[in-house]
Amino acid sequence: CALIDGIRRKVTVERPVRRILEATQRLTRGDFSARIQPFHGLDGMNEFDAIINDFNKMATEISGIETPLAVIQNYAVMLQDPGLPAAQRAEYAGAITAATRRLSELITNILRLNKLENQQIYPQPERFELNEQLRECLLDFEAAWERKGLQIEASLDEAVAVTADRELLSLVWNNLISNAVKFTGPGGYIRVGLEEEGVWAVVTVSDTGCGISPEVGPHIFEKFYQGDSSHTAQGNGLGLALVKRVVDILGGEIGVESQIGQGSVFTVRLRRRPE
Repeated sequence: CALIDGIRRKVTVERPVRRILEATQRLTRGDFSARIQPFHGLDGMNEFDAIINDFNKMATEISGIETPLAVIQNYAVMLQDPGLPAAQRAEYAGAITAATRRLSELITNILRLNKLENQQIYPQPERFELNEQLRECLLDFEAAWERKGLQIEASLDEAVAVTADRELLSLVWNNLISNAVKFTGPGGYIRVGLEEEGVWAVVTVSDTGCGISPEVGPHIFEKFYQGDSSHTAQGNGLGLALVKRVVDILGGEIGVESQIGQGSVFTVRLRRRPE
């Protein structure tokens, strides 16, 4: 019995504790790739799995912050070279500005998502015309779409009003339109649509971008999930998680249809009046 108890303790306690300590030490030494493989004891899932899951999420958040910080640090060091040509100095300064913007967006989204998940943000519903908000959000990206030569269509039914939190909804449209602009190649096409279907206001954001594979599709609303590593510099894997959480809080629905190389269609359904 003593031997069995010893084996049980080694498997269920000592081994996961050792894994957690080793990963924690790697993280404190600056190895932001440190992750812990899920551990299942003799009785299946236990409290160590919850700790490991939280650790991996934390490490992912930190690694997301570290990347733009590393960019800022590297270019800042190069800018200290007194003999640096003016053109390169401007290029490096621009890289620092872009990395700072990505870092700011990442931190802002982490804080917003954390508040939403912990119910620290309470919707403030008001009645407003949805087509006007969509038009304003679309125009915010005018410089970006013109720079890429994208074709934009806005097919927005008039007088489709909703009772919802205006500020939270703007996060949804800004993220969806931003993604469409980011992942659609030069000369591509983006369409934002709004129509009324019974008790629902239905918004679609379509693009002719890179598309989403069937393997990636089921995970795109998960935090920090980035199925295409070639686009990691353009996002942080938080935008769609934020969108999903907001839509859930407002009692709506969101879905996506997509094909690799042909683009994506995101559809958001909102009740025109809350239940």
